[in-house]
Amino acid sequence: MLSLSCARVLPWSREPVGSEVNLAFTLEQNLIRLSTVQIDGRPGRFILGSAAPRTIVDSRFPLRRFYAHAVQLSETETVRIDPAPADLRGVADAIIGVEAWGKHAISIDYRVGLVTYQKEGIKSGGMYIYRFPAEPMIHVLVDGRQIAAVVDTTSPDTLVLPGPESRGTANVRIADADFGAIDVQYANVAQARVGNRLLSRFLVTIDYGRKMVGLWRDPRT
Repeated sequence: MLSLSCARVLPWSREPVGSEVNLAFTLEQNLIRLSTVQIDGRPGRFILGSAAPRTIVDSRFPLRRFYAHAVQLSETETVRIDPAPADLRGVADAIIGVEAWGKHAISIDYRVGLVTYQKEGIKSGGMYIYRFPAEPMIHVLVDGRQIAAVVDTTSPDTLVLPGPESRGTANVRIADADFGAIDVQYANVAQARVGNRLLSRFLVTIDYGRKMVGLWRDPRT
């Protein structure tokens, strides 16, 4: 079991607004589609991959040849990427991975539909804070047992747990939110993964530079 630490700190509402870029998104099939982002100057169906180390581009998407590749976040903000080709089977044209954010942070507001790219990192007041060594992870209490779960925005599900392929029910608690008995998926995964059906109950911040995840229970949900 990976060792994570959890703490409460001061109010998150004091987050500075400098050096930020707001990216609008829509939830499509319970995946975060970044609707204003372009890759190599082309629009497409791009989804957020909070735990994907590299950006993955469908082999049919027309990338530029002989040039470095880039994600255009806004009219004034472009970041370099080194995408890996793959067959995404029509799910998306690309998965925007962690390399796009570097050692900076992103915050996901599911209710408003904004991903905020934060160059100055986060000030995580009022949040539950979880530190991680590699992939972004949080603590999840499943049937009274604490486990580490990857924060995976490419999962449209609630919680994916290691085990034979099936669906079942488990009592789940995350931070100060007790979800009771909910539907979960069991699959051939090495590590549990928490998806958008549960993450959307929170304001989620991932600081890749400082390797920490912040969760704040959104009172609007």
